[in-house]
Amino acid sequence: MLSANIQAGSSTRRYSDYFTRSWSHALPAGRKRSSLDAIARLAAEHDIVGLQEADPGSLRSGFTNQTHYLAQRAGFHYWTHQPNRSVGGVASSANGLLSRIEPVRTADYPLPGRIKGRGVLLAHFGDDREGLTVAVAHLSLGARSRHSQLAFIAELLQDHPNAVLMGDFNCQPDQPEMEVLYRRAGLRPPECPVPTFPSWRPQRAIDHILVGGQIRCAGARALPAAHSDHLALAMDIQVPEYALRT
Repeated sequence: MLSANIQAGSSTRRYSDYFTRSWSHALPAGRKRSSLDAIARLAAEHDIVGLQEADPGSLRSGFTNQTHYLAQRAGFHYWTHQPNRSVGGVASSANGLLSRIEPVRTADYPLPGRIKGRGVLLAHFGDDREGLTVAVAHLSLGARSRHSQLAFIAELLQDHPNAVLMGDFNCQPDQPEMEVLYRRAGLRPPECPVPTFPSWRPQRAIDHILVGGQIRCAGARALPAAHSDHLALAMDIQVPEYALRT
């Protein structure tokens, strides 16, 4: 599995770039297409990929649905996305999912929070509650909003023990608001958190792949997501056969 905040293909290599390259978050200029191609090569090495900050088709992406583009370039037959935020058609943001396994069904939900524009995308790969459920989310910067968002996600996942939640949490796994996931949804905190932010000098583990139930995981590692300000997080997981539709 792979989780990647791709920053819509924009390049950020130092803190000053947030100001000096702010135009790249509104205009289609820059090397976004080559960055997406690099991300596609990385995604192609995995079976399920969760994306955050993928542009669903606005001015800054040249009206390219980046989730669809990555699915085509990386050879994924199944993909879905959840547009969450649009700034006047100039810039948009979405969660995305690429999969080599056909989901039984998908769903998406807006997340609560002081500022709207966050969501969680779900894909179910089994026919019943024991089936593998994969959720992709991008949480808020504020702890209070994150708590309400995590409580909402925990309610969605509490009846699906074999769940995976991946994404940009904007907080480390030992923060108080994360406890609701561990307590209500049965997800397990990472044994060894992997720093992913900022990508040029990773110090904070704020991107996570959390698993529950009978799912086993190993080999968590951070990988460059082209020139995003986040490193991607990869993990090997073992899913029981009964949790997958056959």
